[in-house]
Amino acid sequence: MDDPFVIVEPKNKAVPIILSVPHCGTAFPEELMDDYNPQMIAQPDDTDWFVNDLYDFVTDLGITIIHAKYSRWVIDLNRAPNSAPLYDDGRIITGLTTATDFFGNDIYTSKDKIPEAHEIQRRLDNYYWPYYTKLEQLLSKRKEEHGKVLLWDAHSIRHYIPTIRQEIFPDMILGDNDEKTAHASLINTAINNLRSSSFTVNHNDPFKGGHITRYFGRPNENMHALQLEMNKILYMNDEEIHYNESRAGMVREVLKRTFEGLITSIEKL
Repeated sequence: MDDPFVIVEPKNKAVPIILSVPHCGTAFPEELMDDYNPQMIAQPDDTDWFVNDLYDFVTDLGITIIHAKYSRWVIDLNRAPNSAPLYDDGRIITGLTTATDFFGNDIYTSKDKIPEAHEIQRRLDNYYWPYYTKLEQLLSKRKEEHGKVLLWDAHSIRHYIPTIRQEIFPDMILGDNDEKTAHASLINTAINNLRSSSFTVNHNDPFKGGHITRYFGRPNENMHALQLEMNKILYMNDEEIHYNESRAGMVREVLKRTFEGLITSIEKL
């Protein structure tokens, strides 16, 4: 079976940062194609569209990229393997193998296609744990080379999702599980650089980082993790359908400055 992820190697000398993009996948395994509503999977709505393209410049800085091949509707790489909820404040958050999109629309052709325990375990074995295993290998290698490593988990979200939040989302949200997943100097470097632009940047509100950030963020072991959630209209058109080169260019400038700062900061740890 093919790997359920794509690796993009750095173009220059490797630095101790790995970039993960777990929600940009749009493919569906052949054996599952007929289980889904064809209209829904033709344009899977909860995709972090183009995020891997937005960040493609990081390979010039020596950063390795790992990104998902399959849609989060197959299995959500940023949820706990037992589908334990990340938040308990009443918001709607799709689970490990969701049956609906963020708006509550059914994604399967019928309820009997919704995966049960055996199928969920098969998806964990084939699509979920291989991503985690590879990410662990990438992080461990960089840590071995440099003595420390930072994981940056890159996401995007619709401008407005009333089932999660009644207000529109901020431009950017940096998550570190209330400062538990990364050293304070890395958190401060990220926030200060992101806020050096005109974008509004929240910290741990309304997102604190998903399962990937919380799973891999072990500052006491010199393995740090940060998640950045980004409003889609920062780099897409207002309808959140097409990539907007002009908007994306402004975001990439800020992100590049942020990563350059993080490379300097992590070398000082």
